[in-house]
Amino acid sequence: MLERKRIGVIGFLHESNTFISTPTDYEAFQNDWLLEGNEFPLGMSGAHHETTGFFSALDENVDEFEAVPIMMARAIPYGTITADAYTRIVGRILELLRQAGPLDGVLAAPHGATVSEKQPDADGYWLEEVRKIIGPDVPMIATLDPHGNLSHKMATACDAMISYRSNPHLDQFEVGRQAAKLLLDTLRGKITPTMAVVTPPIAINIQKQETLVEPCLPLYQLANRQMKDKDVLTNSIMLGFPYSDVEEMGAAFIVVTDNDEPKAKQYAAELETYLFEHRQDFQADLENVEDTVVKCSQLKGPICLLDMGDNTGGGSPADSTILLHECQRQALTNTFVCLYDPSVVQALKENDIGDVVKVKVGAKTDRLHGTPWEGEVELLGKYDGKFFEPQPRHGGATDCDQGDTVVVKHNSGLTIMVTSKRQPPFSIKQLTTFNVDPTSFHILITKGVNAPIAAYQPVCREIVRANTAGVTTADMGQLDYRYRRRPLYPFEEVRQE
Repeated sequence: MLERKRIGVIGFLHESNTFISTPTDYEAFQNDWLLEGNEFPLGMSGAHHETTGFFSALDENVDEFEAVPIMMARAIPYGTITADAYTRIVGRILELLRQAGPLDGVLAAPHGATVSEKQPDADGYWLEEVRKIIGPDVPMIATLDPHGNLSHKMATACDAMISYRSNPHLDQFEVGRQAAKLLLDTLRGKITPTMAVVTPPIAINIQKQETLVEPCLPLYQLANRQMKDKDVLTNSIMLGFPYSDVEEMGAAFIVVTDNDEPKAKQYAAELETYLFEHRQDFQADLENVEDTVVKCSQLKGPICLLDMGDNTGGGSPADSTILLHECQRQALTNTFVCLYDPSVVQALKENDIGDVVKVKVGAKTDRLHGTPWEGEVELLGKYDGKFFEPQPRHGGATDCDQGDTVVVKHNSGLTIMVTSKRQPPFSIKQLTTFNVDPTSFHILITKGVNAPIAAYQPVCREIVRANTAGVTTADMGQLDYRYRRRPLYPFEEVRQE
């Protein structure tokens, strides 16, 4: 029997919003995913995640390949990672990698939008350090979130990279399997991955990043046509993450061929040309909050009203009250909103179901996301905040925990779910598990832009995006960029070289 080839598996993912004043510390990773060695595949078992896809493909080829789990670190999107947390995590990854001994290949899962206080190109740095340990001849293939900002270091550290193809991200598991297949076929000598990368000076607005509708749809259709060429192993569209103020911020394209560099460059240039020619289509159509809520008043519900300025999946605090106040002002009272406010949850711990209490909730993290909402409410329920999502959803998680949770209702009809942990609204189970019927409301204020659509579209007649203020505002002109490249469209006009 031939000796099995050893495949190291590493994951380190964080979507870092540099416009948030509060950093992401080590505890944030401890509260989410921080798994070493054999705990890694066990802890991720059943998740719809790319690393679970890695292990799935390796398990199917166990006669030839041995999975060597190194480490998984992930935290909910938030501010820049502290230097201490980043140093501890990367240091531990590299320590465990050295302890693992010689490897024949590596499957890596960076995010692409990770930023640390002393390492703005955080993904590029740790991938480069992994490369130094494994050496130049060991193939490393990485998956990416398309909300990443692709750097030169990231590209040169890897033999191939592949990003999710859907937004909302429903294909993470399958992309993990595809990456593993590329690596295994490389080690079998069947293919020689050859990668071309282009990074056009264009930022795609977050409002225009839904992949199944225009303007993204025809771009992805072009990429799919390229995939019909037998020499193209994979291609990827990096939509970019506008909330990381780094030099690499913006769109990018990746094409991987089987040992055909000219063809890889040709197809990458074709995708780049399409984006240049249609760059205006990828910029936001914005209206003021008042007009958006007026529009909602004229539509039949349920309506998923997306609060783009408080996009929890983009790192925001999840406590904006801007839309809540405007809905109340326009007498749209049959409204639901989920707000992060641990102080309110704590204050209601000793109350009984049915009690009428006065609360002051939301808008406590900073001054960018409105003012607290105050009123007398009935306490409808108290919960531990844990729920399970069986379907593939954005982020890939199945077991979710938003901390101790209360649901309260104002006599106007407004219902508020208050959580003690920030929870992106990627699952409708976040409501139904806690006896909230989404179909009973006219408006469901939802903290996101594109990611919640998979969960909310089945229960909502309309999806409406609101141009709210905040650290994830869709109006990029309101963000104080200091480190982005120049020129960069739409801030400056550009031309294709």
